[in-house]
Amino acid sequence: METWKRRLTGYVVGLVLVVLGYAVAYDVGMTVFDDRPRPFVRSLQIVVETFTTTGFGSDAPWRSTEMTLLVIAMDITGVLLIFLALPALVFPLLDDALSTTVPSNAEDLSDHVIVCGYSARSATLIDELDARGIDHVIVEPDRDRARTLHEDGQRVVSVTPDSTAGLEAVNVRDARTVVADISDELDTSIVLTAKEITEDIRVVSVVEEPDRARYHELAGADAVLSPRELLGESLARKVTTAVSTELSDAVELGEAFDVVELPIRRGSELVGRTLADSGLRERAGVNVIGAWFGGEFQSPPDPTKPLTGGTVLLVTGREDQLERLKELTLTDVRRFGPGETLVLGYGEVGRKVGGALDDAEIPYTVVDIDEHDGVDVVGDVTEPATLERAGIDGARSVVLAVGDDTAAEFATLICRDMMPNVEILARAEGRESVQKVYRAGADYVLSLASITGRMVASAVLDEDILALDTQVKLIRTEAPALVGRTLGGADVRNRTGCTIVAVERDGEVDTDLGPEYRIRQGDTLVVAGADERIYRFDELLG
Repeated sequence: METWKRRLTGYVVGLVLVVLGYAVAYDVGMTVFDDRPRPFVRSLQIVVETFTTTGFGSDAPWRSTEMTLLVIAMDITGVLLIFLALPALVFPLLDDALSTTVPSNAEDLSDHVIVCGYSARSATLIDELDARGIDHVIVEPDRDRARTLHEDGQRVVSVTPDSTAGLEAVNVRDARTVVADISDELDTSIVLTAKEITEDIRVVSVVEEPDRARYHELAGADAVLSPRELLGESLARKVTTAVSTELSDAVELGEAFDVVELPIRRGSELVGRTLADSGLRERAGVNVIGAWFGGEFQSPPDPTKPLTGGTVLLVTGREDQLERLKELTLTDVRRFGPGETLVLGYGEVGRKVGGALDDAEIPYTVVDIDEHDGVDVVGDVTEPATLERAGIDGARSVVLAVGDDTAAEFATLICRDMMPNVEILARAEGRESVQKVYRAGADYVLSLASITGRMVASAVLDEDILALDTQVKLIRTEAPALVGRTLGGADVRNRTGCTIVAVERDGEVDTDLGPEYRIRQGDTLVVAGADERIYRFDELLG
């Protein structure tokens, strides 16, 4: 509305000046060229009548060519002014009048979470809050986006998030947490404003550049999260462990029991077999509790579905059993040669991947659209010629660290077409892009939105997430609705799509969970599943 008022003021002032200008010109012209002097008020009336088409021609015909041309110019100007007024003033006013009104405050909330800025990253947190029934409000400065969120049923307020009035409009004094995730500069301003209003408020800030984390801390943030750094480290580990049987990504649940996410490498002896005929249970002694097939998580996995390069198994077992399985998932050739790893994109994630590869003494080539330190080949990663110059013909692994999901999808298609057996590890911004990147041919995909949402949820909700940077979410939680029930009777897998992989009871971890296993009061469950299925588990059983 403020923008519309400014437009209206400018239009009216401009219109008055144009009308007065033409009135002066008409008055002078009638005297000089037509020799028919008129009072200035009469000249002004003629101009207004011409512009509004309410009256015309009382002085016609004009005797001089100059006056005729002036009147033609007045006609054209009047029509233009009318057509300019419609899109600039009338249409926005009608749109504003007919559209949904976004609330300007949420002062009725208490013990709520304030989410400053809406994105694919914050959507994961909001799903967590909805699943747990925790009140929250989105503070979105963009009016159009706020209107869309409001129409979608979200609790949203369109105010300036780093202003005192904006945060007081969402009752920041009675909130449990403020989450700032818009930009590094604006986030620090939000932290400062929130702490100025009330020192007791907990503020969680998400940084885009890890080297700026210190300034968020100086501003007063209680927790500063760097998801891009974690994403880069995780992708790098997938490369560095592809040549080793060490289980650096295993999550330890007990002294002799781990759970791990194992991608099947292209060229592995398991490729082409089904889970049923692979003999994993007999050969390695592990328990396969879930699997990602082309970006779709199944728990329990279909035993008749063929395993492919890129299938990701979620397995449990002792360390020695998992190491035997890891041996089976690898290719026959386990050593990298020079130039056999390509890092496409050298932003924060790409730099983190490069640093990890340096630490592991694995040679790599960096490709980026811009020329700066650390970039070996300058060019567009979606152009085959660029990848040829980077040496993709000799590459065994490609890490796609570009920040645009569309570019990542296209680059994946090109890499897979040029090198059918190359291993492709990719990042995705949004969760909805993960399956598309898989479909394009990636072997392993991690979503920045998922990692960010998990990190923020862990900080805000004090949720015990055992693995932040995996495709499968692994949490330690309680389930009051299961107390006194057997696992078979509760039918957790079919109802939620999640698997209870272990139960902690009286300081001991129990992993031998048959259908007759009964949950007791005080038990802590270790649950594995895709993010959306963990939400369902919380809704039904939490």
